[in-house]
Amino acid sequence: MTKIIWIVALLFSVVVAKDMEPKKLESSCDGGDMDACFYLGKLYYNGEGVQQNYQKAAELYQKACDGGNPVGCVFLGALYERGEGVRQNYYKAAELYQKSCDGRNPYACGSLGVLYEGGYGVRQDYAMAKEHYGKACDLGLQAGCDDYKRLNNR
Repeated sequence: MTKIIWIVALLFSVVVAKDMEPKKLESSCDGGDMDACFYLGKLYYNGEGVQQNYQKAAELYQKACDGGNPVGCVFLGALYERGEGVRQNYYKAAELYQKSCDGRNPYACGSLGVLYEGGYGVRQDYAMAKEHYGKACDLGLQAGCDDYKRLNNR
């Protein structure tokens, strides 16, 4: 029985790895698959199978985000926060994190909490920071729970 499980796992990993080929992802992305756009963006960001290019990653994350992929939005927001491939813009990062948080992405909610706590791109607001940390926590992000508790103890 365990042999069958290992064979199925191996076949699944080969299928997943094959789907991560840049050319295949590009074709799928061009065909409207927003998950493929996001994954292709990750390849460009990390330089895996393609030459590293933050600007290309940003373009692909933007396409994914515009197509309704909340993970694309949070990754694009991080690029704006750090100024990688785009001009650093905390306000734009906050907008993207909000869009992704509204899509129930816990990392976006936590990142938005950080921006509110520090006053980056938004007016500093501890109540809003706490609200977003709480939402991140509710969505299963332990760091959000920790930050929520930390602000509660201020």
